[in-house]
Amino acid sequence: MRLQRRNFAWLTVLGALIVIAVLSGIEPLIAVTLLGIYLGALVASVIDFQPTRLIDKSRSSLTMMRMTSEAREAVERARRRGGYVDDGLTLLDIGLITAQSNRDGMVMRRTRSVSLDDDGIRPFITLHVQPENAEQVARIRFEIIDGHGQPQYVHEMRTYLRDGEMNILADHQLPLAESARALQAGDWDLRITIDGALLGAHTFTLAPSLSDRFRRFEQRSAETQGVDAREERLRQREDPQDERALSLEELLRSRSDGRSDSRNHNR
Repeated sequence: MRLQRRNFAWLTVLGALIVIAVLSGIEPLIAVTLLGIYLGALVASVIDFQPTRLIDKSRSSLTMMRMTSEAREAVERARRRGGYVDDGLTLLDIGLITAQSNRDGMVMRRTRSVSLDDDGIRPFITLHVQPENAEQVARIRFEIIDGHGQPQYVHEMRTYLRDGEMNILADHQLPLAESARALQAGDWDLRITIDGALLGAHTFTLAPSLSDRFRRFEQRSAETQGVDAREERLRQREDPQDERALSLEELLRSRSDGRSDSRNHNR
């Protein structure tokens, strides 16, 4: 709804005529009728009612209710960084798909905690496209940033937007197992941009591989055992109480034996 200022002039004139007629002493029923007509004309002329906009807003609010918690968090982080705010594109979901080979074949799962034992990860998003934003090609950019702010994965793809819900999966994955030594575990970021505007910023955790964790555990155990052994040796050196007690006992025994020998000799 919006105000139509171009109708103010003739509405003012019409209102003045109705006021003059009412003050001239016309019948109350006619006065009420004229006032009712004026109010109807005022509502119809001053307020431009557009039901299509209300329908679009209601659809947009219903679409936002379908957003996942990950999508809401990612959109909020993007907005704090001055990201995408167009209501025509709504981020419904965002995340990572991991792939891992085992005896049963390839296992794929969605996760927010990735391990370096996984073969690779592939980002995805789910978009809801309004009709006014559909039927056009958009440039979607996927970026994965490590804990030190260095980009480890950048992939762009041109996607034809269709009206409604769209699942968009990156064409390529970030290999993990084969490049585990070059990657560092920690908190990583996934950033999605559309036509240069930041749409969402998603956080996830990259955990070390099992072999790396086992090796670190062995190193810590060895270091702990070495420290304990050194502390025990130092304690024995600094606190030789057993040796002093033993020396004192031997000394008393030797004195007692010496006295007995002297007595026997005197006899």
